[in-house]
Amino acid sequence: MKIFIVSDTHFCHNNIIEYSGRPFKTVEEMNEEMIKRWNNKVEKDDFVIHLGDFALGNKEEVVKIRDRLNGNIILLKGNHDNKSVRESGFLIVKGTLEIDNLIFSHNPLQKKDIPVGFINVHGHIHEKESVNGFNVSVEKTNYEPILLEDLKKLTFPNKHNS
Repeated sequence: MKIFIVSDTHFCHNNIIEYSGRPFKTVEEMNEEMIKRWNNKVEKDDFVIHLGDFALGNKEEVVKIRDRLNGNIILLKGNHDNKSVRESGFLIVKGTLEIDNLIFSHNPLQKKDIPVGFINVHGHIHEKESVNGFNVSVEKTNYEPILLEDLKKLTFPNKHNS
């Protein structure tokens, strides 16, 4: 079993393609490519911590996408995760989640809110650079989840290069 991290997939969201400069012509192409990339990395028994903004759309559309994705998804509620996402069978966490020295959130945390020795891993800002943490919006991760162990190597390079 492996753990993956991803944020801001925005499945079924037409406007996100233009808004964030995503390299897809249609929302259907975007959905299919992200599902393919997700399933090429994530196996059925793996866990995916999704840092919010999973999808827009009605409950049936959200469930149809979720059911095609490998892994057990834990969703940190994002600002676009509306009622249809909340009612689609996800295990939902509100606020933050900590694993080792990583503190996961949807929105970037303010520096004063990040405990000493921790790195904030977040989404929400899409293609923008993070000021106080590490942005894992799909625009920054090749439109696919990132393995937690690989994320740790990127955020704490001196601890994991020996």
